[in-house]
Amino acid sequence: MHTELIERVRRRLAGSGAPVSPSAVAAAVREESGGLVADTDLLTALRALQQEFLGAGVLEPLLRDPRVTDVLVTAPDQVWVDRGDGLRRCPVTFPDDDGVRRLAQRLAVATGRRLDEAQPWVDAWLPGAEAGEAVRLHAVLPPIAAGGTCLSLRVLRPASHDVAALRRLGAFDEELAGVLREIVRHRLAFLVTGGTGAGKTTLLAALLGEVPQDERIVCVEEAGELRPEHPHVVRLLTRPPNVEGAGEIRVRDLVRQALRMRPDRLIVGEVRGAEVCELLAALNTGHDGGGGTVHANSPAEVPARLEALAALGGLSRQALHSQLAAAVQVVLHVRRSTGRGRYLAAVGVLRREDDLVRVVPAWDHAAGWGDGRPDLLALLRSRGGAVPC
Repeated sequence: MHTELIERVRRRLAGSGAPVSPSAVAAAVREESGGLVADTDLLTALRALQQEFLGAGVLEPLLRDPRVTDVLVTAPDQVWVDRGDGLRRCPVTFPDDDGVRRLAQRLAVATGRRLDEAQPWVDAWLPGAEAGEAVRLHAVLPPIAAGGTCLSLRVLRPASHDVAALRRLGAFDEELAGVLREIVRHRLAFLVTGGTGAGKTTLLAALLGEVPQDERIVCVEEAGELRPEHPHVVRLLTRPPNVEGAGEIRVRDLVRQALRMRPDRLIVGEVRGAEVCELLAALNTGHDGGGGTVHANSPAEVPARLEALAALGGLSRQALHSQLAAAVQVVLHVRRSTGRGRYLAAVGVLRREDDLVRVVPAWDHAAGWGDGRPDLLALLRSRGGAVPC
C-alpha cells in the first residue's frame, strides 16, 4: 500500500510546481492517504518521500560525512564514495534507474539547469556554497550513459589548514615549512600544481595564512573553497549562465575586476582557461606575491599546460613564455597517495633559457635538493629573505 501512496504523492508534488519542503511533503502524504492507510505505511511513505525530495536523497548522509570528497552513482545498486583513500563501494542503493534519474533531475533544477532528453547532461554547482561547503554536480542520462543514469557529486570543503597544521599532518617537514613561509613572506609569485584531489587548494589556503595581516588578499574562485586564516580576504565567485544561457560571470571577468580592488595579493583559485592571460599580466604590473592553482601532472609540464590555456586567450607561445618568465618564480607540486595521503612532492623554480621557460627542480621528495636550489636561494636573498634550506 505504501508503494502506491508514494507514487501518488510523487505525481502530486511533481505536478504542483511549488517548492518542495518538509511541510509540503507531509501535507501531500496526508491528503493522498485520506486516512485509509496504516500508520506504519504512512510513516514509511513520509520518510521515503522526504528522502527523495529533500537534500540529496539517499546520498545526503554520505555528503554530510566530513571525510567524503566524492560520491559516484554508476547504477542503482552501485554507489561509490571516496574518503581520501580511493573509491569504495557502499551499501546505499536506489530502487531502480528512475530513482537515480529523478534525483539527478531534481538536483539539476536546484542549480537552475535542465536535464532531459534534449539536454542529457548537466555540470553545475549546487546552491549553498556560501554556507561553507560546495558540491559540484555532474549527471548524464541514457542513452548517452549506456549503463543508466550516471551521477557524480564532488564535495569541496573550505580549505582552512595553516602551514603548521599541514606540517603535523605530514605534508612536508619543518625545513620545507620554513621555505614555504619565506616564499610567501618575501612575495615570490607561485603556482600550486597537481592532479584532481591532490590538495592544491588546501596548500594554497595554508600559504595565504602566512601573508602579513596588513595586506589585502583578493581571491577569484568558481566555488568558495579558500578560507585562509587571514583578517582581510575578499572573495569573488563566478556565476554560471541561467537556463536562457545569459548572466554568466567568468573567472576572467572577475580577475579584471579584482585588479581594480587594490589587491596586495591577487589569487586565482584555479587557473583553467583564458584567465591565465590576465593573471600573468597582473603579476607583471606590480602585483607580485600572487598566484593560484593549475592542474598539471608534474612541475616540468607546467609551461606546456599554460601554453594551452593561454592559447584560449589569444596569447602566442612566445608571448606566454615571456610573460611567465617575468611573472612567476616558484612552482609547488602536490600529490596524493593511498598510504601517505596528500603531500608536497616537489618545489621548482622557473628558469628562462633562450625564448622558453622551463621548471628546474629545486627539491623533490624522493631525490632531495636539486639543481634549482641555488636559483631559489638567490630569489630569496634578492628580496632580503632568510635562507632556511
